[in-house]
Amino acid sequence: MKLSPWGTFRRMPLGLVMVWTTTFVTGCAHDGRHGSFNWDRARFVDLTHAFGSDTIVWPTEQEFRLIVQHAEQSEGGYYYASNRIEMPEHGGTHIDAPVHFSRGGRTVDQIPLDGLIGRAVRVDVRSRCEEDRDYCVTVQDLERWEAEHGRIPDRAIVLLETGYGRYWPSRERYLGTEQRGSDGVRALRFPGLHPDAAAWLIRERRIKAVGIDTASIDHGRSTTFDTHVTLLAHQVPVFENLAELRQLPDRDFAVIALPMKIAGGTGGPLRIIAVITR
Repeated sequence: MKLSPWGTFRRMPLGLVMVWTTTFVTGCAHDGRHGSFNWDRARFVDLTHAFGSDTIVWPTEQEFRLIVQHAEQSEGGYYYASNRIEMPEHGGTHIDAPVHFSRGGRTVDQIPLDGLIGRAVRVDVRSRCEEDRDYCVTVQDLERWEAEHGRIPDRAIVLLETGYGRYWPSRERYLGTEQRGSDGVRALRFPGLHPDAAAWLIRERRIKAVGIDTASIDHGRSTTFDTHVTLLAHQVPVFENLAELRQLPDRDFAVIALPMKIAGGTGGPLRIIAVITR
């Protein structure tokens, strides 16, 4: 019996699921003799900042803490190490689940896997963000990108490169301030996505998710978080504090974004990678 791709996926051993998914979404890295994923042709880019003492969090959030509990030779003769971590859901490279700004929206454990994995594009807006720390990516920016690189595919993951990833982990340069608490929030200065552009991406391109290399999809001076509300009300998750976007092509790559599966979570730490096969 001939199986559909979804039927094949459901019958596949768990260890092959990620390989199949990456091959399916990119459609260009097969071994012609066996139909398997060709690892030799793929390049993987980690878009995640490591979590540590210098992890950037929102000015009102608790710092990330790694607490050593054990790191010693045991009485049984073997070495044993174990740590405990303390962190906010929305610190470092993380995901915003729809419920974060949408009452009744999906929690992080409810987001379907196919909403976190798929073809992706990188929209480079570094030049405009260098001129204006408060810049908001517009519909016109997206249309200019399409005029040069082609239409953003439906159901794609859109990654916005502002260039601010290069400032990590300097809080002053990345956030615009080193202040903490409410004073720190009022002093935030970094680019984001304009809510009209978010609405355009949802309406015209039916995107799966949006990511950005800043601390928020809304620009730093926002007080109403309209872009968050627009995206999350439409069940479009957001990836924030991304790393290494400069290593990506403009299009024709895939993204795999797997957050910690926190039951009832409004977000959580995210390990996100790009798979490049061209």
